[in-house]
Amino acid sequence: MDRTQKAEMVEWIGGVFDANTVVVVANGGLTVAEFESLRGELRGVGANMKIVKNRLAKIAISGKPAEKLSDLFQGPTAIAFSEDPVAAAKAVKKFAKDNEKLKILGGAMGEEIMDEKGVEQLASMPSREELIASIVLAITSPGAQLAGAISAPASNIAGILETLEKREAA
Repeated sequence: MDRTQKAEMVEWIGGVFDANTVVVVANGGLTVAEFESLRGELRGVGANMKIVKNRLAKIAISGKPAEKLSDLFQGPTAIAFSEDPVAAAKAVKKFAKDNEKLKILGGAMGEEIMDEKGVEQLASMPSREELIASIVLAITSPGAQLAGAISAPASNIAGILETLEKREAA
């Protein structure tokens, strides 16, 4: 990797930390197939993963809120990242549960720095889509109840009229 490639990589890593939720993982011992499986799971939820050079990552986050994560970049490390605050954390936690070789070291979400427990708590939160669905449900639910309440008297009257017609016919 020449100097310009390193500079581009430092700039890219810095941009990832600025714009995404990032989970730092130790990936020692993962086979290529296992790593590709993890990447596939991450892509499925709109996240991504990249193995980074520790030295370049430390340079990229120096002077930023994520600088506190510098100590985590030792040994074979990778970063999982996503715009959705919980997508990367959920996928990594799920994969780490089944594969002991992958260890969650910590993460960053904006200016918030998390340790392993913080990432696991983040992973237990509902995803962006789940939150949007619950908000839509909360907004539309009163309308559906109101429509039901308005149409109920009409259906009651229709039921009464039907009963009266049956009595007259009998």
